[in-house]
Amino acid sequence: MRSLNNPIIWYLMRGSGVVTLILFTVVVVLGIATTRRFRTARLPRFVTLGLHRSISLLAVVFLGIHIATALADSYAKVSLAQALLPLPSAKYGLWLGMGALSLDLLAAVIVTSLLRHRMSQRVWKSVHWLAYASWPLAFAHSVGIGTDKAAGWFLDTGVACAGLIAVTLVWRLLALRNPYPKYLGTAS
Repeated sequence: MRSLNNPIIWYLMRGSGVVTLILFTVVVVLGIATTRRFRTARLPRFVTLGLHRSISLLAVVFLGIHIATALADSYAKVSLAQALLPLPSAKYGLWLGMGALSLDLLAAVIVTSLLRHRMSQRVWKSVHWLAYASWPLAFAHSVGIGTDKAAGWFLDTGVACAGLIAVTLVWRLLALRNPYPKYLGTAS
């Protein structure tokens, strides 16, 4: 891919990275909610699953934009090998490698999800658990790399994403104590 020295590419790379982090956070939260069979009186489970799939697809699109613009940007100077292989780089240290490892784990989740009908539920689910390892790596990549990592708006975004994951995990762990999910929002 040809390297471009264009501020639009640079802004698109940064913006798509932040949007990807936000979308993947929502995807993980919905994934945690669907594993607990989250339901409300007004929102059936198939809606939660549909949102999870749709937002996952949108996140993958933004991730593709983020990677393509990182490869095209002459300031970032990221090679295809650096984007795909989880190796430290001289310019970015481990942060770029964490993003690449997150991408690799996510690729396994995507491929198995596309082939889900050809494999057992157990195999698919065991590979799908890689998404939970992918998110912290992507989060570390996000907060450790780039020119916005110390900006107030980005710190607020990072804290909000981490906080949402933490609250959802606590909710999930507390819900394990109750073997039967309750409907939320039902009238007494």
